Amino acid sequence: MKDPYETLGVTKTATDKEIRDAFKKLTRKLHPDLHPGDKTAEEKFKAISVAYDLLGDKEKRRRFDAGEIDASGAERPPEQPSGRFYRDYADAPGAGWGREGGHAAQDGFASREEFEAFLNQMFGGAGGGQRARAGFAAPGADMSYTLSVSFLDAANGAQRTIMLPDGKGLKVTIPEGAEDGQTLRLKGQGGPGYDGGPPGDAYITLRVEPHAFFRRRDDDIHLELPVTLREAVLGAKIEAPTIAGPVTLTVPKGSNTGATLRLRGRGVRNRRTGQRGHQFVTLKVVLPTTDEPALAAFLEGWRPAAPQDPRREMLK
Repeated sequence: MKDPYETLGVTKTATDKEIRDAFKKLTRKLHPDLHPGDKTAEEKFKAISVAYDLLGDKEKRRRFDAGEIDASGAERPPEQPSGRFYRDYADAPGAGWGREGGHAAQDGFASREEFEAFLNQMFGGAGGGQRARAGFAAPGADMSYTLSVSFLDAANGAQRTIMLPDGKGLKVTIPEGAEDGQTLRLKGQGGPGYDGGPPGDAYITLRVEPHAFFRRRDDDIHLELPVTLREAVLGAKIEAPTIAGPVTLTVPKGSNTGATLRLRGRGVRNRRTGQRGHQFVTLKVVLPTTDEPALAAFLEGWRPAAPQDPRREMLK
């Protein structure tokens, strides 16, 4: 995979803030919502998400810089000198077992037989030495992935499938109330184990896509809702969107732009307490987009009972 520093356009000495700012800048430029149907932009967005998942985490960044994991977040297998595993040396054809070479000599054993006897004593039975020479069982590498999910899928929960590099589809259950940056652990879905060891785990980092008009703050949902002049002046019952679908909302008589109404229990369910937050609806009065002669004629002859200057505080 491409170097994550290069993907985000930063140097290896970049600060956490510089990395975060670079990711935000690229997100605003490449987000799929801004390029519907553009596969190239979609792939670039996925690439910067994977890069930020690695570099935005201090521990992952440290391990990448140290060569412990690769650009995808996968573990690099530990190596012995010359890049060969211990078991490769143990079974190498012609490996020396005298006092001048090989593992037996290095560890103080005079012959292969003496080494076998030691292994049998340690692991029990004649098969112990064979098992040891075949390599010690070890768990597989943990794998890290990034999954982009919609705002509503994160809020309400969903099931999605992530395609792995080997073409395998991995089903991911997105919990209700999932948050941006949250990491899910899928036990046993990582790399295969070594010599009969268990497979590693898969870690899925969620990237929640922004919504066109919903905004989330903790467990609350915030929404700016347009209302007509008539609805604001006379009051009305209107439909308002929520993350679970439309509901009926009462606009009080004489409402103004900026008035905020609360819909109890219409927010996101808290993953720890099980309680739902609220939805806060801020009204925005909009004027007609076409000519309204009757409205214009009325306003020309209308004089408010209590004249006011809405800009007075700004002009002091």
